[in-house]
Amino acid sequence: MKNKYIIILSFVACLILYLLEQVFLVNYLVKTTSKLILFTIIPIIYMKYIKKTKIKNALNLSKLAKNDLKLGVILGSLSFITVQVVYIIFKEFIDFSGIINELQTKSKITPTNFIFVGLYITFVNSFLEEFFFRGFIFLNLYELNKKKTAYFYSAVLFSVYHIAIFKTWFDPGLILLTLLGLITIGLVFNYLNTKSKNFINSWLVHLMADSIIIIIGMKLFGIF
Repeated sequence: MKNKYIIILSFVACLILYLLEQVFLVNYLVKTTSKLILFTIIPIIYMKYIKKTKIKNALNLSKLAKNDLKLGVILGSLSFITVQVVYIIFKEFIDFSGIINELQTKSKITPTNFIFVGLYITFVNSFLEEFFFRGFIFLNLYELNKKKTAYFYSAVLFSVYHIAIFKTWFDPGLILLTLLGLITIGLVFNYLNTKSKNFINSWLVHLMADSIIIIIGMKLFGIF
């Protein structure tokens, strides 16, 4: 029964964010605040009232050791390089001017506030997503011995959640490639967290991947 709570609650959270992003076309502040509320309150309610355990214990953060983070640092460094290489290869096929225009008109992101948005995405948003998709969805389903569901559902939801944001940015071919790439990344993140039984390793990789994306974004916005 607990696995149904996880699946239903997480799906509803992502559906709400999709509607806010693509139907109601809310600005970045509203979308970010909504995500912050949904991605924290839902896991906390589950862990406290359904799983009935302390959040720190549920996430295994008390058992965190430096040796557990080595793989995350290594893969994070690799992801930093990989994203940069992928950008160089595919930059001719992406309408960056259209992306910048959409960010400015729909999300109200400008060169003036982009640095602050970038810091939020790199450190806070990456942590929030890993807490939700890996700490809440994957590790709890995995612990309930729903291992195949844990891997598949969390990776697919993670991918579709991002595609809802990116779908107007790329052509169908790149959308499909991005979808498959995000599912693969989700599966790798999941496997990575089975070693430490918490989401910190995948967060390190996510953080470093986002950092190079923000650096690329700063170049596109003409910040440097």
